[in-house]
Amino acid sequence: MLLAGIAFVFFDVHVHQWVAGVDEKLKGFARSITDIGKSHWMLIGSGVICLGLLCVDVRQLAFRSRVGFAALYTYAAYIFFTVAASGITVVLFKWGLGRARPVLMEQVGPIFFSPLELHSRYTSFPSGHSTSIAAMSVALALIFPSYRWLILVVGFWIAFSRILVGAHYPSDVVTGIALGAAFSLYCARWMAKRRIGFRFTGKGHITPIASWASLRSLRASKSRAY
Repeated sequence: MLLAGIAFVFFDVHVHQWVAGVDEKLKGFARSITDIGKSHWMLIGSGVICLGLLCVDVRQLAFRSRVGFAALYTYAAYIFFTVAASGITVVLFKWGLGRARPVLMEQVGPIFFSPLELHSRYTSFPSGHSTSIAAMSVALALIFPSYRWLILVVGFWIAFSRILVGAHYPSDVVTGIALGAAFSLYCARWMAKRRIGFRFTGKGHITPIASWASLRSLRASKSRAY
């Protein structure tokens, strides 16, 4: 909220004016990646994985396969929940607050709210795309810690593209990122406390329980048991 407030005061107007002079090639690139932030592909993909795995009779599978299927289901369900929950929350905020989008800045200014306006031009705060891509990026960064920085950087630029295409102010994007990231992080912490998919390290960091290394060790221990 502090970052959103700073963006409201110091960045929204200036960045909006800067975007007007941005090279069209950069804007074109932003338009080509901005819809990656839509939540439908995240929800459909993770939902289909969950439903597909529910149709598999894991009792007929080898031990390692059962562990892999359980891990895949857990992480797919985790992604589905965080993207869906953060998406529902941001929709309630967007329609309830009714902030005017940058396209209306000349008419109403950068800080204009019309609660329950129920028009897409008054759904600027927070950014839904930024919320979804942040939830997805943080979730993937926790599941694949070896690639966390690559995932987070890509996610940031997809969220930033919402500013370049003129759909949102910086404060909208900052708030969306914070909202989506918070859902994924706190959900992972809740799961780690119960050792569902994640666990805490000795330093208190969240790490996935299931990884290629853990699957190999499980297989080795199973073999020794026999």
